[in-house]
Amino acid sequence: MNADARTSDDRALDAFLGLIAERGYTGVALRDVAEAAGLGFSDLYRLYSDKTALAAAFMARIDGEVLAGTPASIDLEETPRDRLFDVMMRRYDALRPYRAALRALRRAGTRDPMLAIAMGPGLRRSMAAMLEAASVASDGLPGALRQNGLLAIHYAVSRVFDRDDTQDLSKTMAALDDRLKTAERWSQLFDRYAKSPTADVPPSPPVSPEA
Repeated sequence: MNADARTSDDRALDAFLGLIAERGYTGVALRDVAEAAGLGFSDLYRLYSDKTALAAAFMARIDGEVLAGTPASIDLEETPRDRLFDVMMRRYDALRPYRAALRALRRAGTRDPMLAIAMGPGLRRSMAAMLEAASVASDGLPGALRQNGLLAIHYAVSRVFDRDDTQDLSKTMAALDDRLKTAERWSQLFDRYAKSPTADVPPSPPVSPEA
């Protein structure tokens, strides 16, 4: 796409992603982004007041690409796990061109607690959107637990995705399928416990994978 055909928002975001992929998140200043995007600093600042806003815009772009591929109606023969698998694989397909930038953001988040805190709500919104796209409720306490569970799965699978050099992302697909199957089994166990009037102690949940 020619620079003239892109909006200022897209030019700024593309410049940001390219720069952090090359230099790392901490090696990029907002003024660098403005220069690379061909924007005046004040013009960029009106769009994105800091790098966290650019990172949030990146997540929103990926969310939009994933949701654009969501069917208008669901296949009743598919299980929630099947639908979540399809949605999350669309997410990894959308992230594929930005893997270097994604790694830079992840590294920065592990070293900068304030960045991680700032990005947290956006990540939860992204996971809520993925659940809803799969026709899985994301509201209330059960929805919050599902968001946390899907976020843990996403963190774990992202490690595989980072190193997946297969053309069809088969390693990522296998890791995602395995994690979703495990989550489905635990969900079924908790459902059975919740419906049992004689249950005394709930089963211990699995330990969440590290980010």
